[in-house]
Amino acid sequence: MDFPQGGSLRIRQQTLGGEANLNGNTGISKGKKIYRIGELSPLEKAVAYILLIAFACLFAFPLIWMISTSLKTLGDIHQIPQTWIPWQPQWGNFTQVFRDAPFNVYIWNTCWYTLVTVFITVFVSSLVAFAFARLRARGKTGLFALVLSTMMIPHEVVMIPQYLIFNKLNWLDSYFPLIVPAIAGSAFLIFLLRQFYMGISRELDEAVKIDGGGYFVLYFRIILPLSIPAMITAAILEFMYRWKDLMGPLIYLNTRSNYPLSLGLANFTAAYGQTPWHLLMAASLLAVIPPLVLFFLLQKYFIRGIVISGSKG
Repeated sequence: MDFPQGGSLRIRQQTLGGEANLNGNTGISKGKKIYRIGELSPLEKAVAYILLIAFACLFAFPLIWMISTSLKTLGDIHQIPQTWIPWQPQWGNFTQVFRDAPFNVYIWNTCWYTLVTVFITVFVSSLVAFAFARLRARGKTGLFALVLSTMMIPHEVVMIPQYLIFNKLNWLDSYFPLIVPAIAGSAFLIFLLRQFYMGISRELDEAVKIDGGGYFVLYFRIILPLSIPAMITAAILEFMYRWKDLMGPLIYLNTRSNYPLSLGLANFTAAYGQTPWHLLMAASLLAVIPPLVLFFLLQKYFIRGIVISGSKG
């Protein structure tokens, strides 16, 4: 087949243009290297990595200081100049923590209380979010705005009324005042999950109705399996809140055997004449490890859930 003059050049240009479009938009040529729009040059990448490493070190500094202090003696902590890596790591500080305080009881109380409240809060919040996202009802928007408005009420406003109510019910010094309010769900988690549910195609609702299923079938068979990233995100956020919650246990719990980790750490120095920083940091490190491990194991789902929920609705 004969090509007209310049035809091969035009075909080559079209082919290169098609490859550029397939590879992701057009690019800007710098010498022999083609940088696509949005791609960083080597110098820009180097600057970005330097900034990321600097901010990572800045945010990791408290954790590194905690680890270093937990492996020192009390005298080494006050030594000047400070040494980051102790010559003789005091691994016995971690066992000393369990001898000086019932940290095994604190850990058990925190684990079961956190898991129960996370399950209840996330499940109830997902049901409420499903109703706001998929059900058609008059006044639904106003009710949703009312739920969101509860996030603007400071906790100090309802703290005393709640205490008086739980005192009348004889629930003080128990976990009922901390667990029962979780049945109402969380306004923030309702908002987060609703945004995700609104991004799911409504054609699935029609398909379930055609098959004779109701809203419960739609929720448990369709919506719930599709919302695993958002549910994991909500569970991580609620887990972090419950794990480090101090105000609630401080108000309602009096017996030492009922203390969670947060309250146990707050009262850890009561038995000493001075603050044992090496033991306190060892105990704090033990309390920090579970949330860190959980986040690193589930960070893929956490980031995906945040991104998807924030871009839907």
